[in-house]
Amino acid sequence: MKKLSAITLFLICAAFPLVAHAAGKAVTHRITTFVLELSLIILFARAGGYLFSRYLKQPTVLGELVAGIIIGPFALGGISFPIIGKLFTVTHGTMAVSPELFGIATVASIVLLFLAGLETDISMFLRFSLAGMLVGIGGALGSFIFGTYIAVWFGIAPSFMHPTALFLGTISTATSVGITARILSEKRKLDCPEGVTTLSAAVIDDVLGIIMLAIVVGIAKAHGSSDHVDWGRIGIIAAKAFGFWIVCTALGLLLARRITSMLKWFRSPELISSLALGLALFLAGIAEMAGLAMIIGAFIMGLVLSRTDVKHELHDQLHGVYQFLVPIFFCVMGMLVNVRAMKGAILFGLVFSLVAILSKVIGCGLPALAMKFNLRGALRIGLGMSPRGEVALIIGGIGLASGIISQELFGVTIMMSLITALVIPPLLLRAFEGGPGTALLPSAAGAEQTVTLDFPHAQIAEFVLARLLKAFRHEAFYVHRVDPGASIYQLRREDIAMSLTQEHRRIVVKTSPANLHLAQLLVAEEMLELGETFEALKDMGSAQEIGKNLISGALGAQKT
Repeated sequence: MKKLSAITLFLICAAFPLVAHAAGKAVTHRITTFVLELSLIILFARAGGYLFSRYLKQPTVLGELVAGIIIGPFALGGISFPIIGKLFTVTHGTMAVSPELFGIATVASIVLLFLAGLETDISMFLRFSLAGMLVGIGGALGSFIFGTYIAVWFGIAPSFMHPTALFLGTISTATSVGITARILSEKRKLDCPEGVTTLSAAVIDDVLGIIMLAIVVGIAKAHGSSDHVDWGRIGIIAAKAFGFWIVCTALGLLLARRITSMLKWFRSPELISSLALGLALFLAGIAEMAGLAMIIGAFIMGLVLSRTDVKHELHDQLHGVYQFLVPIFFCVMGMLVNVRAMKGAILFGLVFSLVAILSKVIGCGLPALAMKFNLRGALRIGLGMSPRGEVALIIGGIGLASGIISQELFGVTIMMSLITALVIPPLLLRAFEGGPGTALLPSAAGAEQTVTLDFPHAQIAEFVLARLLKAFRHEAFYVHRVDPGASIYQLRREDIAMSLTQEHRRIVVKTSPANLHLAQLLVAEEMLELGETFEALKDMGSAQEIGKNLISGALGAQKT
């Protein structure tokens, strides 16, 4: 027996290097495959986004989705090519991509929702809270009810409380105002009553959509595909979702300054952004452990930091991460679409997309009419809330990964996003061709106070602008250039926000009445210092004499 054990031990020791070598080879092969797949996704996603944006004048997200559909395992990716074989294969159950690719897509969705929360303007939301709240609630409930009912009516789900029907209703709820914001910006309507109300309503809409997602995911985990409705269990799930949302958001907003102080202690923009992203990932993991979706925690962390003075710094530092990861996410979402399986759902997809638009127009338009908007203004708000995009795709991806919806229904989600993104922009542009939508709500810009400086030459204005930016930075303001092609800057320090703009020979500082005195003081101090500098130069002699002395000195130095 001892001899047999010794022989067995010898064989194990002899075979261990071979097994380890084979295991290492398998791991290396898997990593190599992942790297090659990732390279193809990046190349095709960026190329598709560029082509759609440059030549078709459509959002880049559409090009990234289409690129994913084309190279996915259900299209070109499933064809066996000479030497290289198949680009992508479906070998992991219902998922059409490898766990590694889906994992990096999940991280990308966390980054996307973190930055979406970071972009949320809480001050604007509070200013138009009543109109935005009613419009957002009306749009969310209307689209959820219509989306769920249409799934039952078409026989996709057996009952209204079936997880599949609830998930389709949640997908229909998710608004993406990126397209709307771009149109409003081009039409210079971001600060009009319809524009501000639409953007503030989108905040409520996103919050309700994410909470609905948490509730539906909880129902699906608790009951699977059963039609039995346990209202007590649903109440517990809803309370947990609302409780997690409210507690984390409230604590985060209360501790926002302390969190910011902790981040700023490291005095490195790169380190600050890395730690902030780490906190977003941590809260996303906590949300998942609590039985909710990870994107909820990421969105909350972005919302917490949205009022801090490091907001724009985080945007700048994480821009590269966003540009790298987010196209991968949309391309992977496109790869999950089985075009052949969608043949039986084309009619449902078209009806679902039409209902998604009408539910937002009606659900948002009626509360807008109640808030003294006219029909034109209500239509503008309803159309502005109609596009679906990244949030709908994230929710659809979660439903597909958990088995609540099929690849066919996920394709319907893609179809709805494509149709709303293509149909809404021309309709919204047409809606803004008429007169005002209301005369009763004030413009968001009306409360701002300005400090204006006029100069005889644009070069002097540019020189003074550089000095003012340096002065604000010296006073611990974070300076963010809004548009690389224009001299428009956002200045933030804790809860103080200002904007600084140069237009040819004029410099304008805009801020709230409470911060006007501080802006005037900083500008006055800098102008006094500049005056003293110019007086000192005047004492040195005329500008021509100074220039001659400098040139002669430089020539003398060269000769020496």
